[in-house]
Amino acid sequence: MNSPIIQLIVLAGVAIFLILRLRSVLGTRDGFEQPRERAEQQPNPRREFEVIEGGPDRDITDHVEENSDDAKALAAMKKAEPSFGVSDFMQGARGAYEMILMAFERGDLGSVKAFLSDDVYAAFAGVVEQREKDGVTIEATFIGVADMAIQEVEFDEVTSEGEISMRFVGELTSIVRDNAGDVIEGSDTEIKRQRDIWTFARKMGANDPNWQLVATSE
Repeated sequence: MNSPIIQLIVLAGVAIFLILRLRSVLGTRDGFEQPRERAEQQPNPRREFEVIEGGPDRDITDHVEENSDDAKALAAMKKAEPSFGVSDFMQGARGAYEMILMAFERGDLGSVKAFLSDDVYAAFAGVVEQREKDGVTIEATFIGVADMAIQEVEFDEVTSEGEISMRFVGELTSIVRDNAGDVIEGSDTEIKRQRDIWTFARKMGANDPNWQLVATSE
């Protein structure tokens, strides 16, 4: 057997070996993969998290009891102003509570006057004026809001006036000094909790997006 024939036999053997080797590594398509054309024709599986139309509004039920008077009032407010969100309101109320409370403690009501009704401003201003007459000053540091929740909701569909009463538990440190600078009450290390119920009001659908503080209680 001459050399060219031997070379052909060797090359043929190598080719057969490589084909068998690739087949064992890659496998076949039978019984496992769908042909690409058939796979593309398969309908997409139905999503497990479809939103059910007509279900409860979680923006409301996350904060008040479903089907309660408060929930119905909030739903009416959202109908009057579709862009209104309860969660967004509560986030804004938290910020307003800190801003107004600290302005009151510092005696700087001018910076928050636009967010106060005339009655609330007059009540706060009376306390600040009395402090000045007594010669006392307050040094306060706001720590945070330990708890907050909706207390009550009212909505007048005739006037579109909405009111939301919020219950706050604020944490702060406070020192009261006399006109000589001596501490007569409080501590800068002891955190005290302050409980308030504040009522915010606004005409739904109005161009002005700001809510006003119209009433306070403990």
